Amino acid sequence: MVGHPWKLPGPTVPQPIRKNPRVQRFNLFADDWEIEHERPGFRSRRTSVCRRIGAQRIGATLSELDPGEKLVPYHLHHANEEWLVVAGGRPTLRTPEGERELRAGDTVCFPRGTEGAHQVVNRSDGPARVLMLSTLIQPDVAEYPDSDKVAMWGEGLRRLLRRTPQADYWDGE
Repeated sequence: MVGHPWKLPGPTVPQPIRKNPRVQRFNLFADDWEIEHERPGFRSRRTSVCRRIGAQRIGATLSELDPGEKLVPYHLHHANEEWLVVAGGRPTLRTPEGERELRAGDTVCFPRGTEGAHQVVNRSDGPARVLMLSTLIQPDVAEYPDSDKVAMWGEGLRRLLRRTPQADYWDGE
């Protein structure tokens, strides 16, 4: 993809850092994608920045969305806080307060709980590039209000369920 306003000129070949080989670097403006999601409406290119730089306590994923695509379904977390940093383009952010267009450099925090519900959509006519940062607290529970789902994950746990119908606490006891 040539012509992005946030691209660096010339090749972006990572150079080794000589003083401390444990400190790794990743360029947010390089087209160095690990995964291409092809689900209609949610197409994106992504790279796990945290894995690439050896992070263990903070998650970071760089994603690029073409026009009309969403990053993930509208959701909220109960254990983890997330941040969104716009690296390029003009993505639209959906929160409980409504929608607003963001621009390069904008940074938003999504607190835990219902007030932190969010979704990133690219309603512009060009690509949008975003960096999502997250604490890595497990177990976590995420809710998906639009589809009435709840996800739970952690060590040895990975479940995606419908919120309704709900069981009584004493059912099956």
